[in-house]
Amino acid sequence: MKWLVFSYSLPSKSSSSPRVTLWRRLRRLGSISVKTGVYILPARDECIEAFQWLTQEVQQAKGDALVFYVEQFEGLSDQQLIEIFREVRQQEYIEIDTQAEELEKKINTQPKIEVLEIKNAIAKLRKRYSEILTLDFFDCPDAQPVAARLTRIEQHLQQPNSENLVSLSITEYQNKLWVTRPRPFVDRLACIWLIRKFIDPKAIIHYSLQPKLAEIAFDMKGAEFGHQGNLCSFETMMFRFGLERSGIGAIAQIVHELDLRDGQYISPEATGVETILRGWLLAGLTDMELESLGIKLFDGLYLALAKTKKA
Repeated sequence: MKWLVFSYSLPSKSSSSPRVTLWRRLRRLGSISVKTGVYILPARDECIEAFQWLTQEVQQAKGDALVFYVEQFEGLSDQQLIEIFREVRQQEYIEIDTQAEELEKKINTQPKIEVLEIKNAIAKLRKRYSEILTLDFFDCPDAQPVAARLTRIEQHLQQPNSENLVSLSITEYQNKLWVTRPRPFVDRLACIWLIRKFIDPKAIIHYSLQPKLAEIAFDMKGAEFGHQGNLCSFETMMFRFGLERSGIGAIAQIVHELDLRDGQYISPEATGVETILRGWLLAGLTDMELESLGIKLFDGLYLALAKTKKA
C-alpha cells in the first residue's frame, strides 16, 4: 500500500501563529503523526492536493516542506497504520456519541424539553459527524452506531410517534378494497398479513401506483396508512388498530429495522427475513405470489415470536 508523507520545518525565529495554523490544518485533514514533524495520509488524490496546498503555505512562511510517497515504514505494517487512523477516528466518534447520548437521555427523562435547543445541538453534532466521516479513510466501525443514534434523535424531534396517531375501529374496516404499490417488499407484505389476519379477512387487495377513490391505500404516497414520523407503515397500522400484542410487536421491530434502518431495533431474525424476501424478488415472482408467500412467512414468524417475545 502507498502512503503519502508530509514533512516540514519553519524558521526558528518565526512566530507561533504559522505553527499553530499548520497543526490545525493537518488535524483537519485527518493526518496522523508517527514521528515529530512527519505526517501521513493514504495516497489518494484529495490527500495529495491537500498536502500540496500545505506545502505552499509553508513556503510562504519562509519554511521548507516535502511531500513524498512511502510504500513501507520500518517497524510499522500497513495494518498497524490503518489501526492508528481508526483509533483517532474512534475517539472523535466517541466524543460525538457521548454528547448525543446525553441529549437522548434528556429527551427520554424530562417531561418537557426545549425542542429548538436540542435540534440545534443535534445539527452541530451531525455536521461534526459528517466532517469526521470524510476523514474516515478506513471505515472505523464506530461510525455506524453514532449515525444510528443521531438519526433516532432527529426522527423523534421532527416527526410524531405512536402517541399522535388517531385510533381506529377494526369493525369499520371490513370487506374493503385495499391498494398498495406493486412488487411488495417487507413493509407492504407485513401490512398485507396484518390486514388479512387481524383487520379485514375478506379484504380485496390489488397493486397499483395510483389508488382509486374507494380504495384504502397503504405504504404509498398519500396513503391513509403510511410512514408516520419514525414509524413504518406496519407500525402505523398496528398502533392505529390497537394490535400491540405479543408476536405482532416483535414482527414490527423486524419490519422497522429492515425498512427504516435507523438502528432503533436489533432483531436476529431480520437478516434471514431480508434474504428470503430478496430471493423472491430475484426469482421474478408475481405480486400475488409474493403476497401468498409473504403471508406464510409472517404466519410462521408470528407463531414463533408470540411465544418467545413480548410486544
